Amino acid sequence: MLNIVMAVMRRDLKLAMRRQADMTAVLFFFVIVVSLFPLGIGPEANLLRKLAPGVLWVAALLATMLSLPRLFADDLKDGTLEQLALAPHPLGLVVLGKVLAHWLVSGLPLALLAPILGIQYDLSTDALIVLTATLLLGTPALSGIGAIGAALTLGVRGGGVLLSLLVLPLYIPVLIFGAGAVDATVAGLGAEGHFSLLAALAFASVGFAPWAAAAALKIALE
Repeated sequence: MLNIVMAVMRRDLKLAMRRQADMTAVLFFFVIVVSLFPLGIGPEANLLRKLAPGVLWVAALLATMLSLPRLFADDLKDGTLEQLALAPHPLGLVVLGKVLAHWLVSGLPLALLAPILGIQYDLSTDALIVLTATLLLGTPALSGIGAIGAALTLGVRGGGVLLSLLVLPLYIPVLIFGAGAVDATVAGLGAEGHFSLLAALAFASVGFAPWAAAAALKIALE
């Protein structure tokens, strides 16, 4: 079972390396959105520190969504998805591999880039560390939940808009606990509760979302 997941991950990572423009677009979008707010708000340090967690998390959430429509669409076009669905191994394991590859390509780079951009908001070192940790913990949940939306809208005309409508409400708990952990750190409070809830959401999304997405893919292929 682990070999199947690793094989799908390696395949998707190789394909992502051939389409580096997509990954660059996600990072560029994240940088632009985060950098525009300090320019528009002005040099008010207290206000920037207050807005930073929400701005960075919303920007990461939207940037992650940019690559979701292509999660299964390319495999559907070239017939790979049908072959994977007919294979003897569970389709949920294939989706799990694709979700992990999506996180490595989109979520992980955003988490590593976030503390650099957080300096624009005059965040303390502790807040930057917590911000990075919450993104590392929360972005897998975004990829898992997004996989369900991508599977449900596969092959649908105007699927990108429909995908946003389906996925964004489900992202709200991740956004609340992720930004809340940074807010609590900035305010001098403990962020342990936010981390616990964020970890629960991440493990639940990665554990159960691939199987829900697999069921949606089977319906889309029929």
